Amino acid sequence: MLIVGLGNPGADYANTRHNIGFILIDELTKRFIARDVTSTSFLGKCYKFQNHFLLKPQTFMNLSGDSVIKVKNFYKLEDVLVIHDDLDLPFGSLRFKKGGGHGGHNGLKSIDSRIGKEYIRVRMGIGKPEHKGEVTSYVLGAFSQEQQNYLNEWIDKTCDAVIYMLEHTIEETSAKFAQKAQPQQES
Repeated sequence: MLIVGLGNPGADYANTRHNIGFILIDELTKRFIARDVTSTSFLGKCYKFQNHFLLKPQTFMNLSGDSVIKVKNFYKLEDVLVIHDDLDLPFGSLRFKKGGGHGGHNGLKSIDSRIGKEYIRVRMGIGKPEHKGEVTSYVLGAFSQEQQNYLNEWIDKTCDAVIYMLEHTIEETSAKFAQKAQPQQES
């Protein structure tokens, strides 16, 4: 399986909401002590563990599909799982689905255009800004202090879910790990 974390390259974006996919790949790389198999032709940082690959596209978000298709084709991989931020879900939520629309997410749009829509999505809710005109600054902004307080727990849970999904169905994974929001915010 190819496990892709979406984000933007560069220090300016490192700890932003839009880079939650990169943050997850970094944690999975540590957990598996994954081996770096990056090639310049991949347009991304690529790591291998067992028979699985972890990818952080080093194109900007709107060209993520270029990196995904290169690694997918090079290793002849059928299954792709993409971890991404989702504005339409409350902060701390975790959802799983296969296929569907891109919801305006430029990274998903790019991937859809290169490999189609039938891949697994791990949707990490980041919430929405108060005003639609603030979307760009919100997704490219740092997590709030309140969000920071929950971030490590959320990252751990999401990594556990991705690992679980390597040997279980998306339905089983969703039943065990899906959550509507950050736990302390649920009523």
